[in-house]
Amino acid sequence: MDRTRPLTLALAGVLAAGGLVALTPTAHAADSELARNGGFESGLDGWSCSAGSGAVVTTPVHAGAKALQATPAGSDNAKCSQSVTVKPNSTYTLSGWVRGSYVHLGASGTGTTDVSTWTQSAPDWQKLGATFTTGASTTSVTIYTHGWYGTGAYVADDLSLLGPGGDPVQIPATPTGLAAGPPTSTSVTLTWPAVSGATSYKVYRDGILVATVTGTSYTATGLAPSTSYGFQVSAANNAGESARSAAVAVATTSGGGGNPGGQLPAHALVGYLHASFANGSGYTRMADVPDSWDVVNLAFGEPTSVTSGDIRFKLCPVTECPNVESEADFKAAIKAKQAAGKKVLISIGGQNGQVQLATTAARDTFVASVSKIIDDYGLDGLDIDFEGHSLSLQTGDTDFRNPTSPVIVNLISAVKTLKAKYGTKFVLTMAPETFFVQLGHQYYGSGPWGGQDPRAGAYLPVIHALRDDLTLLHVQDYNSGSVMGLDNQYHSMGGADFHIAMTDMLLTGFPVAGNTDRVFPALRPDQVAIGLPASTQAGNGHTTPAEVNKALNCLTRKTDCGTYQTHGTWPALRGLMTWSINWDRYNQWEFSRNFDAYGWS
Repeated sequence: MDRTRPLTLALAGVLAAGGLVALTPTAHAADSELARNGGFESGLDGWSCSAGSGAVVTTPVHAGAKALQATPAGSDNAKCSQSVTVKPNSTYTLSGWVRGSYVHLGASGTGTTDVSTWTQSAPDWQKLGATFTTGASTTSVTIYTHGWYGTGAYVADDLSLLGPGGDPVQIPATPTGLAAGPPTSTSVTLTWPAVSGATSYKVYRDGILVATVTGTSYTATGLAPSTSYGFQVSAANNAGESARSAAVAVATTSGGGGNPGGQLPAHALVGYLHASFANGSGYTRMADVPDSWDVVNLAFGEPTSVTSGDIRFKLCPVTECPNVESEADFKAAIKAKQAAGKKVLISIGGQNGQVQLATTAARDTFVASVSKIIDDYGLDGLDIDFEGHSLSLQTGDTDFRNPTSPVIVNLISAVKTLKAKYGTKFVLTMAPETFFVQLGHQYYGSGPWGGQDPRAGAYLPVIHALRDDLTLLHVQDYNSGSVMGLDNQYHSMGGADFHIAMTDMLLTGFPVAGNTDRVFPALRPDQVAIGLPASTQAGNGHTTPAEVNKALNCLTRKTDCGTYQTHGTWPALRGLMTWSINWDRYNQWEFSRNFDAYGWS
């Protein structure tokens, strides 16, 4: 959250040096063509393109009627690839025709030395090629083409891989025997017998792909209590994917999850209170916060240094806030709010409060210091508002389900310790920026080739690891650049469309970095609120009450949706969050009055 000015994050790609174009050797007579649909006459069949970057065009073409056109965007280099079955200890010739600037052609997973060749400039069709030899146990390789960050679209056609064909691979049989274990209110474990020849299994929930696994079990989490679901599984390998199994119906129980951290109203209003500073909006005493606000986040607890983990909180000094109440009156007002059924949390971070728990010592200090604040003020829980450079992913940390970066791992551990200490009544909320969550649909960390911002999507492993403890996630749908939604279109802040698209991603789930093998599972609708600025002064991306209501209508009723089509309807959406209570007061309480007047059903 911004004390002084909006914080806008952006990705920047860095062009790396390439190699020389290799000459294409003559293929042996016994070689076979192994690339599937290399001329793209069957569209993108057999090919997978990153972040939806690829399309088939009818002009220009090298031969036939169609060719591939792929467009790099931001820090995506528009990579299109295909897995091909090969023989060990064999020589292969890769070639293709390309047009454009900085077009690459290569093969990976060879078991020996992977090859890559490129052209800096091809205003007309130019042939690229290379040879490689497979390793002693190599049975498949990946061939690919890609452009480069910040450059225009490239075109590729007649991609070819010549060499001895691998043993024929058959599409595996359809799995049978899918079974569900006893469900909880938010999860269920699925199991099935192994299928011969399968290298992975795809799990579907109500017809939507939610996971790809290599084993024969999967635990579905983030389910809603008292809700029925249908699960199916298919078997896959290099040859393709089997039909889906017969569906297994699962009904979650009513108890337990659904509202960790105590009872909130079915539709709640969350606001940040500038308790330690004024920020130009004026100081608002705790006792003067209207009853409209169901959750009050005290902004902010901040560290003594970026890496100390030692969090401190003090009321706004009299020199900045002449009308600040005494500590005793502040604590009494908190108790009064709680007696009225409200929740009061300490929010850690904000724009100026960078927190990096890079060591276990910092983690333990964080737990101790946050506990002291909670105990001293009698608070209900914790809001995590880490921004800036607090969270980032180290190179090689590519799976949000199994993070390895210390600042991520230690934060997860610290929050779990706090939850265990305070029990089921502990309220846990998070307020990440879109850069750290929805942008992870396109970019995750520094990326497979480096050059991306390592903070991209960095909240995803934290949210995922703590989803069963999470009371509310309210992503900041403001101070944001344009973000690609599940419709592969970019959406910009300020109107209903942005909130609809960003919230739909959280409630539907999405592949991380475009990888359908790594799908971030959907959150429950009662865990999600939409974050907005309360006024034009509060941050970039202010949304008028009419547009806010359109977003709510679309998400909860499937009306007023505009051009974006959601993947569901969620009447249990928890509500709204705003930055901030102080700015709403400055703006004559427009935001909270609109929330109170909205006809929730």
